[in-house]
Amino acid sequence: MTTFRYAINSGTLKGFDLTIEEQIDIAAEAGYDGIEPWVIGLQQHLQRGGTLRDLRKRIEDRGLTVPGGCAFFPWIVDEEEVRKSGIEQMKREMDMFREIGATRIAATAWGAKEKRLDDFPALGERYRTILETGLQRDVIPLLEIWGHSATLTTLSDVFSIASYSGHPRAEFLLDVYHLYRGGSPFEGLALLNPKTLPIFHVNDYPAAPARTQLEDHHRVYPGDGVAPLKDIISLLHQIGFDGWLSFEVFNRDYWATGDPLAVARAGLEGNESLSQTLATERNV
Repeated sequence: MTTFRYAINSGTLKGFDLTIEEQIDIAAEAGYDGIEPWVIGLQQHLQRGGTLRDLRKRIEDRGLTVPGGCAFFPWIVDEEEVRKSGIEQMKREMDMFREIGATRIAATAWGAKEKRLDDFPALGERYRTILETGLQRDVIPLLEIWGHSATLTTLSDVFSIASYSGHPRAEFLLDVYHLYRGGSPFEGLALLNPKTLPIFHVNDYPAAPARTQLEDHHRVYPGDGVAPLKDIISLLHQIGFDGWLSFEVFNRDYWATGDPLAVARAGLEGNESLSQTLATERNV
């Protein structure tokens, strides 16, 4: 059985209005191995007079790793000038994340969420451009699916873009909720390999509303919904996944508790329980 590493995505704590320093402390106290910060947290830290060097020290002192970062730059859009500006934004944000120890950053459908882009040869070339730019900074942009978006909706979308990029370092950032929301069969995970999937977002979703009506805030703790999580974790084991399971939800009810540590701990317990249950079943 592969041993997973567990991280928490800062978006999970978004509704508690915490500083990035507080998010780091929560992640460490809850027992996580890593944290996936959002770029806005880094920017706000700098605006308050902090430095990225100090932030990295805090992360390391708390025994955490930064497997990746979340940013929103319009790299995929058709408008050339917007795309060029987005790549410059990406460079700045990559440099920020690299300074705190991250070697990966999300490449989302930002700017094309409402408009379907499916000229995959062109999109593949755009991804190749940001991938080569990122490798110069030792930061790999991960193709992230957004199941509620018109672009980068499904697993087949990101597979096509990676294929047309022709680049051997293409990688993905996938998510239980987004795979389901976009209509991607979870069995498609069997086509991956550990080198292309460094981070996997784990969460759950309820039986209602219907799939196409689900929104970000409907995500729940692993095990509290109807997602076939044991099957998903089993598939990850089968492909030899040795990356990060990162807990990401945007649940307003959780934020209303006013207890970020309890939320963080519950997410970690849900992930660990799934892995332990699967390990026990395989050993029977």
